[in-house]
Amino acid sequence: MSFSISVVVCTRNRIDSLRRCVQAFDSINTGHEWELVIVDNGSKDGTSAFLVSLPSQFGKAHVITTFELKRGLAAARNRGISQASGNIIAFTDDDCYVSKNYIDSIISAFENPEIGFVGGRILLHDQSDIKLTILLSEDYLVLQPRTFVAAGTVQGANMAFRKKVLEHIGGFDENLGAGTSFACEDIDAVAAALWANFTGAYDPRVLVYHHHGRKTKREEGDLWKVYDKGRGAYFAKYILRGDSRRKYIGSWVHTVKRGAISGCFKDRFWHVRRSLRELCGGLHYVATRIRRNLGSGWPT
Repeated sequence: MSFSISVVVCTRNRIDSLRRCVQAFDSINTGHEWELVIVDNGSKDGTSAFLVSLPSQFGKAHVITTFELKRGLAAARNRGISQASGNIIAFTDDDCYVSKNYIDSIISAFENPEIGFVGGRILLHDQSDIKLTILLSEDYLVLQPRTFVAAGTVQGANMAFRKKVLEHIGGFDENLGAGTSFACEDIDAVAAALWANFTGAYDPRVLVYHHHGRKTKREEGDLWKVYDKGRGAYFAKYILRGDSRRKYIGSWVHTVKRGAISGCFKDRFWHVRRSLRELCGGLHYVATRIRRNLGSGWPT
């Protein structure tokens, strides 16, 4: 059976969050046919038992539950892609709640046949959570092919691709993403699509609410460390590519310079420290690529 949209949710050891996520899907209002694909990435908290019973209990859409034992969000998302039958494949996280018009807004976002992928707005569900991993802009933005796109412009908690685009770029890079050393599989897929000559967009009509639960400065700092390292790996990957090298070097240098000279001393210090973490992340990524290539026979 074919559906207009397949929505992929990947989960690992967060059954309580997943239950709430699924409840939000059950509140969707739409006349379109759609399916929900849930990928268990090696959970050990009872998630598998919950998923076994879910298809018979969920009334709003066809449900597929599947498993991916290779750890990593990119591998889990690729497993979801392999099970999805929709012409459009959307992704959100197990700690997010989709809006009631989520399906209709995605279909509207892809009415322009030139749009190959879309990122949407992300708001906090709990206003006491730290204001991170959100996208507040209400302005529509076109992302042009073969251009630099900053990390965070589109986020994995709310993005969708035409299936043909995902097939063209080979899905998500399984060396990236949560569960690996580099949390940047989402922006990497976006950049891969742009540099394959597809056009994308940020469309604020597509809305989810993020319930990440982080409330302390320490949690905020720990998350920034992860994102800074992933951002460095993202820059490094596209600096290593010949076609995107100039734009990514120029963008990284511009970002570093702007951060180093703007704001008060505290702000400048924070930007310099972030840039150093990006550099370390980029060098780590390059070293990992070299080891991987040597292991499979140089060059690749």
